[in-house]
Amino acid sequence: EVQLAESGGGLVQAGGSLRLSCEASGYAYSTYCLGWFRQTPGKEREAVVYSGTSTEYWDDSVKGRFSISRDNIKNTLDLIMNSLKPEDTAVYYCAAGIGPCTQRPSTADVRYWGRGTQVTIDS
Repeated sequence: EVQLAESGGGLVQAGGSLRLSCEASGYAYSTYCLGWFRQTPGKEREAVVYSGTSTEYWDDSVKGRFSISRDNIKNTLDLIMNSLKPEDTAVYYCAAGIGPCTQRPSTADVRYWGRGTQVTIDS
């Protein structure tokens, strides 16, 4: 059974940092791309980062501020978020899906979702 276990999230001031962690289990690491999506009320869920074994896609709005830490053995993907802005406020979801992992994915590409974790940036 594939499971995506998320941790992290919370409330921080604008300009601050947060780290989200996702531990995937139940499949071999290279089977799926692993990434993070986010969603705000009334909007579609959109990809923040989508990662393969050594390459990834990044949304333009977070380039230069967010980074990832990947452990291919433990099958984990941490999202490190710096210089946070109020517009980063969203529910963040860990996702495992089909590739290519270097192109912007849609929700239709995702095969498994985490439960989501709230990130709130206070201005």
